[in-house]
Amino acid sequence: MIPEITSQLAAHRDVIARIEQELSPLIAEMVTLLADTFSRGGKLLVMGNGGSAADAQHFVAEIVGRFKMERRGLPAIALSTDTSILTAIGNDYGFDKVFHRQVEALASPGDLVVGISTSGNSPNVLQALELAREKGCRTVGLLGKDGGTIKSVCDLALIVPTDDTPRVQEGHITIIHIVCDLLEKSMF
Repeated sequence: MIPEITSQLAAHRDVIARIEQELSPLIAEMVTLLADTFSRGGKLLVMGNGGSAADAQHFVAEIVGRFKMERRGLPAIALSTDTSILTAIGNDYGFDKVFHRQVEALASPGDLVVGISTSGNSPNVLQALELAREKGCRTVGLLGKDGGTIKSVCDLALIVPTDDTPRVQEGHITIIHIVCDLLEKSMF
């Protein structure tokens, strides 16, 4: 069992090193987009499925609450949290529309809409980001593998360079924590 643990930790370190080498400028750009959104009175909408839904909630909790610094709360909504909305839309319109309908209702021009997808191919995230762009929002993808179909509808695509889903998820939460830290430092 110890060799497997060692192997998994080595794979994690490798992905984190590749994020540092390949995505650092894009992470900085995401911080700038987010700070600009908030300074202009916009809000952050974040979505994902499964573990990515949990990451969306985690991201929003750090933005609305705080990361490390005592500061005012910032406007952010995780589109994966309201079971009544999710089940009503899923039942009435289909699961592919659970985020689309919320973007339709909640997004305004100048907002930042972030889709999290380890495969880059989640149909409901793709459709919501397409609508967000039509509505005049800026779009960011936290993606994995090759970025899938979602990368084409993102103003900024941060693609964790691995096909291993757990490593992609670890990369996403690392990026989210760095973004939250730098956002607080840049805004407050």
